[in-house]
Amino acid sequence: MHGSARALAQLGIVLLAALALLSLLLVATGHAVGPALTALVRGAFGSSYAITSATIVRMIPLGFAGLAVSLAFRAGMLNIGADGQVRMGAAAAAALAVPLASAPAAVGIPLLLTGGAVAGAAWAAVAALLRLRFGVLEVISTIMLNFVAQYLTGWLVRGPLQEPTRVNPQSASLASALQLPVLLEGTRLHVGVLLLLLLAFATWWWLSQTASGFRVRAVGMNEAAARSAGDVAVGRTIAGAFVLSGLLAGLGGAVEYTGITYALYENFSPGYGYTAIAVALLARLHPVGVLGTALLFGALEAGANAMQRDAGVPSVVVSVVEAVLILLIVGADRWSGRLSARAEAAT
Repeated sequence: MHGSARALAQLGIVLLAALALLSLLLVATGHAVGPALTALVRGAFGSSYAITSATIVRMIPLGFAGLAVSLAFRAGMLNIGADGQVRMGAAAAAALAVPLASAPAAVGIPLLLTGGAVAGAAWAAVAALLRLRFGVLEVISTIMLNFVAQYLTGWLVRGPLQEPTRVNPQSASLASALQLPVLLEGTRLHVGVLLLLLLAFATWWWLSQTASGFRVRAVGMNEAAARSAGDVAVGRTIAGAFVLSGLLAGLGGAVEYTGITYALYENFSPGYGYTAIAVALLARLHPVGVLGTALLFGALEAGANAMQRDAGVPSVVVSVVEAVLILLIVGADRWSGRLSARAEAAT
């Protein structure tokens, strides 16, 4: 079966499984399936406002984090730290917003986004250094760095970056001139979605059409073979891909801060980096495919809020479905890999 057809088939199977699981959970918790699913679909796609201001808005940070995870995974690095990188990107943007409060949009917005991207890259560079210099597994270091980022953000919004009244644990509101422009009047859809689209296609082009992108893919497929080839600087390639991964996640945090929240909160990220793992895996690590899977998970989250509001179903039910989706995706990949190995052995 062709790769794209197999990916679509896998997506269809996963979606059907998710729908069946959600229905079973609704029955088990004593909720009517029909009204709950209707509320979910209506909340995600029931109106133009739901699509633009709920589903796509939730897709944007998931898309940036999904791109980050997919890029690192393509290089053979398990970046579980996108959540911390998102937080640090938002924190850096919030810190820069103080001295740039009176700056014009043409100057201030690019600086805020650049600062967030650099902060995410620097946060990822810590894990890359620990991996290359001391052999620390990036799975461990990135998870630990997530907690460091979480508590550091909490300290910032209760200390140096807390809003002037010192009442709420958050930063001051972002100046209106530094907020990302809205694409459609009367909605929350901002230009960050255009930046996400541009970066997704640029990442795909870079990985598939450039020599440096080929080296990233080669290291990810077989690090030992790439090292023995002699023309690939494995350590530098791994570090570069991981830093770029953190840059994308940090940029996503800055975009969310300048486009939606306009303030830094202690719980700024509701788990974008963890959901991004499912986003990347379901897209089979394809940068453009991440756009579709991020949209799917954005729709699930938007629908979950509507389901809780209109049908009285706790939104945590959808969180359970998302968690099981990750298990189904990983299981499907392992099963597919075993089938391929058996087919090769038979020939």
